[in-house]
Order: sequence, then C-alpha cells, then structure tokens
Amino acid sequence: MEYNLLTLDHFRHFRSLNFSIMNDIPSKDHIESILTPSINNRDGTSVQSPAEGEKSFGETLVESLQKVNELQKEADKAIEEMVTGDTKNIHETMIALGKADIAFRLTMEVRNKIIEAYKEVVRMQV
Repeated sequence: MEYNLLTLDHFRHFRSLNFSIMNDIPSKDHIESILTPSINNRDGTSVQSPAEGEKSFGETLVESLQKVNELQKEADKAIEEMVTGDTKNIHETMIALGKADIAFRLTMEVRNKIIEAYKEVVRMQV
C-alpha cells in the first residue's frame, strides 16, 4: 500500500489554500439583513416580495452558503480522520476535498458576479 505518499504537511498545505476562508462567512441574520433591504418603486409602492412558498434570493444564497460550509466541514473531518489513521481510504478523503474545493470555487465565482452586477447598477445613471 502506497499511502505514505501524502504526508500531514501535504494535507495541511492543501487545506490552507482556501478552506480557512469559510470561517469568515457572516451569520445568516447578517446576510439576510444585507440582502433584504426595503426597496420602493418610483411611485412609492413597495417592491413585491416572492410569492408564498418561493424562496427569496437572500434565502437561496444563505442556504447555498450553509451547504458549502457543510462540505468544508466534511472535508476537514475527512482530512483529520486520514491523518490520525481512523480511515485508510484516501479516495473518499480526496473526493471530499474535491467536492469542497469545487463548491468553494463556485461560491467565489457567484460572489464575483454579484459584485460585478452591483457595481454596474451603481454606475447606472437615473
């Protein structure tokens, strides 16, 4: 068995690349307060909220961030089990790391697109 190829240092290096950023995600209440401002139309009427049973953009975003955070936690647990010797299955560990990495990269791309859209809206002349 060639499990000695990956050492604890390799796992720490891979883990330090971008997983520590997930600890900085604000709380659900903070995100919802940012994403659900009161917006009015030009005539002073309130903008319509999502229909009953539908999720708002903010709720969908918060739910997605929670799922990404769970994948990050699963990857951390898989690394810990691999390093401590609780599991010998390197394949499952690498799959968990891959899932967490892809989810995190996708989240960062969505964040970048949201920021770009916000900047574009700010630049619009009314």
